[in-house]
Amino acid sequence: MASPPAFVNYPKPVEGPKTKYTPPPAKNPVLRGYSLVTGSALLGFLQRFLWDNAGFGHVKNLSVLDDVPFTFDPCVTPLGEAGPVLEFEPALLESKHVDSKVKYYSIKDYHDMYKSGKVTPLDVAKALLPLTKPGNDNQTKYEDAWADNHGNDDLVFEAARASTDRWAAGKPLGILDGVPIGVKDDVSVKGYINHVGMKYNADVPFFKRQEKSAWCVQALQDAGAVVLGKNRMHELGSDTCGLNVAQGSPTNHLNNEYYPGGSSSGPASAVCAGVVPFAVATDAGGSVRIPASFNGLYGLKTSHHRTGYMPSTMCIMGPIAANVADLTIAYRLMSQPDPEDGIQGVFGRSTPPQPSAKRVMGVYREWLDAADPEVIEHCNKALEYFAKERGYEIVDISLPHLADAQLAHGMICVTEMAEAARRRTTNPADWLSLVGSVNRLLMTVGQQTSAADFLKFNALRSLLMRHFAFLFQKHPGLLIMSPTTPLNGWPKHPGDEAMGMNDSNTTFRNMMYIFLANMTGTPSVSVPVGYAAPKQGEGKVPVGLMATGDWGSEEQLLAFAAEAEEYLHEVYEEGRRRPNAWLDVMALVQGARDGDEAGAK
Repeated sequence: MASPPAFVNYPKPVEGPKTKYTPPPAKNPVLRGYSLVTGSALLGFLQRFLWDNAGFGHVKNLSVLDDVPFTFDPCVTPLGEAGPVLEFEPALLESKHVDSKVKYYSIKDYHDMYKSGKVTPLDVAKALLPLTKPGNDNQTKYEDAWADNHGNDDLVFEAARASTDRWAAGKPLGILDGVPIGVKDDVSVKGYINHVGMKYNADVPFFKRQEKSAWCVQALQDAGAVVLGKNRMHELGSDTCGLNVAQGSPTNHLNNEYYPGGSSSGPASAVCAGVVPFAVATDAGGSVRIPASFNGLYGLKTSHHRTGYMPSTMCIMGPIAANVADLTIAYRLMSQPDPEDGIQGVFGRSTPPQPSAKRVMGVYREWLDAADPEVIEHCNKALEYFAKERGYEIVDISLPHLADAQLAHGMICVTEMAEAARRRTTNPADWLSLVGSVNRLLMTVGQQTSAADFLKFNALRSLLMRHFAFLFQKHPGLLIMSPTTPLNGWPKHPGDEAMGMNDSNTTFRNMMYIFLANMTGTPSVSVPVGYAAPKQGEGKVPVGLMATGDWGSEEQLLAFAAEAEEYLHEVYEEGRRRPNAWLDVMALVQGARDGDEAGAK
């Protein structure tokens, strides 16, 4: 098979070996409380034991990798017209799923509200900003999704006033002008501090105000979006539950006794609660898609480097949204070409599939059937719908060495995190002082990785990318389908909020589907397809279905997500759920404005 001519660095299509899927054994010790604190202080033997016990050293001995080259960055660049931003078709700007019991306010709703003149972007900013801070009446509901803004209210109001002035002059910048958004705490916003989930220390130069916004954030700001603040995240982005001892953990508003997922816990919590319609997040190991799944939202992991460069071979910046239309609008604006980026700037823009395009879903049954029973049931029902009602052909596929590949993914991520963390203090020898017990342990485990292991991890990446290319060439239009996460939610454990916990068994299980897109650099989208009974607390737990596509196929994935949204609202017997804590922003703002007008009289 020849590589498609419309790509740079498209992998050689080579079918991988047939291997039986067996999840990694859950044999790692679970540490929490004082055992965690003690373990994190024992540098040396314990870290080597944990590294060896997890099986990371096994990968370099796989004979199948002997003649496979190394791939250290999975960027596959689709070529073609690079801009300007793809126009927003009328369907994106229509009001959909308007049932008042489940409706989330969309970008279009904000646009219509500002256009009517009933409220202004400044009114919205004044109403919402207090809810992002401690000490307000709604503190327990909303503020724990937001990091300290260090007195940046003026930046919020400056952007909101500028938008209000444009609306008053009849010259808004477009559909996004004045819409409030959140940005995850590891993505730069001009004037804000990046905490990366850590406890703030004014004496450490790392915690400085950023001189410019990340490209994708600047693109949103240039379109008129008002950044309401930075969203909390799992410390260093190193786990997928969202527990944060240093800053406090964001709330899962669909069930408070469950974690919100991570590491983009704050963005997902804020969007689920309705405080913002979408947020900018990051994803190196499911950090967009897992919290989107746990909070009943839509999350897009883009092709590697599609929205801008990050110093990671795994991580991308992508949106989490309450509606697919908003996910699409956010993605299109975030993926505009950066003329100063020699990699991202030459990406050909993704385009929606033609009506005649093939519709194929690939399912690796052994892999899918390893999920929790409730997850399997909901995903199979959705797949049956797509086959019978949406014209998708379902084909059986296989994926090689998945358990080994997941080990490789996990240790590449931790090794890269450890190296980044090592440079954040003035004295590199003191680098662990910024993080809590969990990451003092985890980052030093990552440092056990030898050069030989790291090389073979990246040879396994090549094997996977080649197999993906084989599948996409064999089945044009293929979407690789799986649950987003095998877990029926991640229940909280008493006491963990005080000292943290390290449960690598659950972490690895939570990532058993999502890691492939990060290893291979392919795009992937998570959509909610149902709700399962909780093990604790009040409120059903969302179940996510995930589609992974060919490099550059974001618009195909978004088209699928729109079909999945229709399924959830119109076909799934219970319909979509919205948390009781959902914030009616329009009512809040109008009430505040009416009160101000009454006071003025």
